Amino acid sequence: MTLPTFETLSLAVNGSIATVCLNRPDKANAMNLAMWHEIRSAFEWVDRTREVRVAILEGEGKHFTAGIDLGLMAGLLPAIHDDCDGRARENLRRLILDLQDTLSSLERCRKPVLAAIHGACVGGGIDLTCCADMRYCSADAYFSVKEIDIGMVADVGTLQRLPKIVGNEGWVRELSYTGRRFDATEAQSQGFVQRVFESREALQAGVRELAAQIASKSPLSIRGAKEMLNYSRDHSVADGLNQIATWNAAMLMSEDLMAAMAAGQTGQAPKFRD
Repeated sequence: MTLPTFETLSLAVNGSIATVCLNRPDKANAMNLAMWHEIRSAFEWVDRTREVRVAILEGEGKHFTAGIDLGLMAGLLPAIHDDCDGRARENLRRLILDLQDTLSSLERCRKPVLAAIHGACVGGGIDLTCCADMRYCSADAYFSVKEIDIGMVADVGTLQRLPKIVGNEGWVRELSYTGRRFDATEAQSQGFVQRVFESREALQAGVRELAAQIASKSPLSIRGAKEMLNYSRDHSVADGLNQIATWNAAMLMSEDLMAAMAAGQTGQAPKFRD
């Protein structure tokens, strides 16, 4: 397997688990324009690489990410410039939509994405991790919807996804209006992270164990479960039931089903094709 190389990320594959690591530790993994685009490229690669069944997203150095690189913000005006004010604003809208799309690549990826968060996860880091399937953190992690403190409205997914993740709109409004920091304990109590580990090392080991459990399951069924969960989140119960009926009508009678049933009779762990 040939792995792509990146300027702002590192990518490793161990068995069927890919680890995508934000890799600007000297900048607290601040998300410059190259990183936004490379995140999309990395998760498109994960999606299309058959041998990869699950992905872990983590950060190198002391922090997961300090959020958007302020250098990117400073470079916006030259990037969108046009003598026509309407066209300049259209350029800005298209740029925002493209940044949104880079993070949505985690949701579009058919493979589950587990975020392992340590240290700071602020601003764009919240937007990014909201796109993961699950979030886990170390006890030193802290979070902030920081955009309000630089005079802007968070615009790449936090305000749309976070209320659906935690089911507490008042809490999300408080964070979005104040920009206050919240810690790992509060993040878990509100359901933003699934589990808190006492150290970064324990976090990495625990998330890899969970990833290995997922990777041992039927890849076709895992992909279907992710697609159905994403679909049902944004549709009515009736629509979701109709969608899963269509999926299973098409995919249920697979070799994975036969392998799982045979393994259940023998007591041996089933083996599935990628």
